[in-house]
Amino acid sequence: MCGIVGYTGAWNAAPVLLSGLSRLEYRGYDSAGIAVSDVRDGENRIEVLKAKGRLQALKEMTDNGNAVNGTCGIGHTRWATHGEPSVANAHPHCSRDKRIVVVHNGIIENYKELKEYLQKKGFEFQSQTDTEVVAHLLDYYYKGNPLEAIARVLSRIRGSYALGILFKDQPGKIYAVRKDSPLIIGRSENGNFIASDVPAILKYTKNVCYISDMEIAELTKDSITFYDVDQEVLEKEFQTVEWDAKSAEKGGFEHFMLKEIYEQPKAVADTIHPRIKDGRIVIEELGLSDEDIRKISRIQMVACGSAYHVCAAAKYVLEELSGIPVDIDLASEFRYRNPILSENTLVVIVSQSGETADSLAALREAKKRGFPVLGIVNVVGSSIAREADSVFYTWAGPEISVATTKAYSTQLAAVYLIGILFGEVRECITREEADHYIKELLKLPEKIQRILDEKERIQWLANKFSHTKDVFFIGRGLDYAISMEGSLKLKEISYIHSEAYAAGELKHGTISLVENGVLVIGVATQQELFEKEISNLVEVKSRGASVLGLTGYGNYSMEDIADFTIYVPRTESCFATSLAVIPLQLLAYYISVARGLDVDKPRNLAKSVTVE
Repeated sequence: MCGIVGYTGAWNAAPVLLSGLSRLEYRGYDSAGIAVSDVRDGENRIEVLKAKGRLQALKEMTDNGNAVNGTCGIGHTRWATHGEPSVANAHPHCSRDKRIVVVHNGIIENYKELKEYLQKKGFEFQSQTDTEVVAHLLDYYYKGNPLEAIARVLSRIRGSYALGILFKDQPGKIYAVRKDSPLIIGRSENGNFIASDVPAILKYTKNVCYISDMEIAELTKDSITFYDVDQEVLEKEFQTVEWDAKSAEKGGFEHFMLKEIYEQPKAVADTIHPRIKDGRIVIEELGLSDEDIRKISRIQMVACGSAYHVCAAAKYVLEELSGIPVDIDLASEFRYRNPILSENTLVVIVSQSGETADSLAALREAKKRGFPVLGIVNVVGSSIAREADSVFYTWAGPEISVATTKAYSTQLAAVYLIGILFGEVRECITREEADHYIKELLKLPEKIQRILDEKERIQWLANKFSHTKDVFFIGRGLDYAISMEGSLKLKEISYIHSEAYAAGELKHGTISLVENGVLVIGVATQQELFEKEISNLVEVKSRGASVLGLTGYGNYSMEDIADFTIYVPRTESCFATSLAVIPLQLLAYYISVARGLDVDKPRNLAKSVTVE
């Protein structure tokens, strides 16, 4: 996902833009650029500078921004969608004579037909991108009123977008608009900002506003005005971001991923503790009475990526604790089929960013059909948080690394809290059982910390297996859900081929791939399934695989089968995912480091997927 930053104020803009873009590098990018407007000799000029590759090249080109004059500008880091990574395709993109300059995050779906239309009108294109269409279309409609031109363009383009726009004859002003792609507005005493994510501007302000779809913001150094597409003024509320700038920095760790792995005990505690009052679970933000909870006949969970793996674990947890049937769906599948949702279904959308395109589309589909939607998200004020009927904030703080860790763990904690609450209200668990679960839940942060304190063995194993080419994760029940996340972590940052399978499915084809040199990681935290899992590990061991076992303390018979074993503290079986995932995160991290890879910027990946 591309990064956008804009600033207009009292300071020189270019250093501010480059600083903001550097805090968005975690999103992944292949080129970067800035555009800064400056009034010289009574005329406003816009200087555009772009570079392929890392942001450092742009910093060197501009002496960290000090060589570029002007107090108003926009910047962008691009993750190629249309056209190869190149200077020509890098943002910002300009209309003729640099009359209008645009940065864009998202995809313009009908750009080809618009491009053909504009070419017939005499417009010439310099890039292969969809974004350049927006610049020329704005130029085509611009007759001196920016709002009118923007509104006309919005009526013509289809797709998802966040736009930052400079008009040459509107010095000191930035225009911003969004649809289905995140964009925030920040204000401070020293100027005003636009950004695609909070960390970009945390250094300068914590006072932000989240604009909604088809809303337009006009920023000057002293004012921010919001409009709808009819150019009517809107009243918008600003809110204070609780994170500080340091929380979006590495804090002495080599990578954000490792820092965020180590933040999990606190993050999980921050999710759990405020929802336990006087020994009972109280989640007021759900907006559900006891009667509402009793009426729920089915839960439909929808998510993408690691959040989907949370849903896979949640199916086991919620069904066991609450007795409610749970269906899970990949958001990209849910939105394109005709999902059958029965009466009294609660739809739950899980997303770290709250901006995931497919998940947001699934939310809208559920609401269109009249079903209540609960969002489990991390980012306050995000699109899913605003559009859901109720929202459970995980309060994990900023997660910078592309490979999620603490967001995943806090989403699990949210599921546990909801499961216990629903279970007690529906009398599927007794008051005494609920007390026991709460007690075990409160111990999770300490047990996660114990695993982190004993990381050396995992580090040693990572070095040993760093040259492995094929890895299979196997497990049964909840251990299968854990395996899915462990496999994803490994493949996305180490580029090792990795797959997760339900252990009982091995003989249905997968075992044909097991041979000498293959690593099989057997997750066996579910006590009632332990012997079954051991049998599966015997099968793969007999076919030449190396076996790494992951189980709870006390299951020492694992060592009779596995070549290597990792132990985690015991907990309630339904909470085991929260502990077993920690060594799998560390294993993936240290293998990536051993292979000399950029852990925080895995190739071809972005932190938040806001386009299809």
